[in-house]
Amino acid sequence: MSISIDKLDTPAVLVDIDKAFSNINKAQQYANAHGFSLRPHIKTHKLPYFARAQVKAGAVGITCQKLTEAEIMAQAGLADILLTYNIIGAHKLGRMVNLARQVALSVVADNIPVVEGYDRATAGADIAPLRVFVECDTGGGRCGVQTAEEALTIARRIMSAPNLQFAGLMTYPAAGRQAQSDQWLGHARAVFEAAGLSVPAITVGGTPDLWTAGDMQNMSEYRPGTYVYMDRSQVAVGAATVDDCALTVLATVISRPTETRAIIDAGTKTLTSDLLGQDGYGHIIDHEESRITALSEEHGTITAGVDATLPGIGEKVRIIPNHACVVTNMFDHVYLVSNGKVVDRLPVAARGGVS
Repeated sequence: MSISIDKLDTPAVLVDIDKAFSNINKAQQYANAHGFSLRPHIKTHKLPYFARAQVKAGAVGITCQKLTEAEIMAQAGLADILLTYNIIGAHKLGRMVNLARQVALSVVADNIPVVEGYDRATAGADIAPLRVFVECDTGGGRCGVQTAEEALTIARRIMSAPNLQFAGLMTYPAAGRQAQSDQWLGHARAVFEAAGLSVPAITVGGTPDLWTAGDMQNMSEYRPGTYVYMDRSQVAVGAATVDDCALTVLATVISRPTETRAIIDAGTKTLTSDLLGQDGYGHIIDHEESRITALSEEHGTITAGVDATLPGIGEKVRIIPNHACVVTNMFDHVYLVSNGKVVDRLPVAARGGVS
């Protein structure tokens, strides 16, 4: 497959494979140089194609956020998966056990009822001990135990279960608060050591702070996701440049109601309504002075900047979205491009699903 990008119907998601592979290799080289493992989060791309490339580059395995993602990646041959989401309910627990028969599976828990569910589900199952990380809230304000002492209590419950294995601590820290997370985790290690227990591994995540992860003293594994594509929000925090951004949305101008306003065929169902602190809904390549100032479901409004020239009706534009992860999840296929040509079309295999 080798066609010009201009021949594609819009809206469409384009992934520059040269930039994506450069991002993969750069992150792996950084991890290698600083002595920690990389376990990329596939929620950004949801493609076995890139998951396999990340492992081939040196990643120890992958991270998934949903059972459906993990099941699809397992079917595609990915053999070491961390599922960073509390699993609750008999049906999901049964699927978890089945998945553990296929791959080296690790899961997380931040409360005793979740651990007890894992204990019941794995009792008598013909699987290796299920590795369970204790999730810690080190400043992100989402899931996670609030104190090191709570983490210790849950770890002891894990260790009391015959088919479970305490794997260590897991956190998703708030962006820009890496030092706070490191301090929290260091204290937790001290609490465990005082109780005579070791912490086998500490897994941390987040692309915004990837390039300073080597400064952490209490981390053995890092789980970046967006780094494979990068996006406008990552450029804003200094994790990437515009030239690093591998994913763009191709859209067509369908109307020019005024001299200062153009309408494109990409709205919230394409670019998402996520602002993530940005001015507007995407960076328009070659029209940087203009802004995407409004979105409805199927329309995007481009407002001209001072002395800016708007694209004409029928002209195609490429947009770096604020949040690449959400964009990928809204499309059935992405187009791989290189040197201005479309080289392949891939189904977004792990998109959708409810669990």
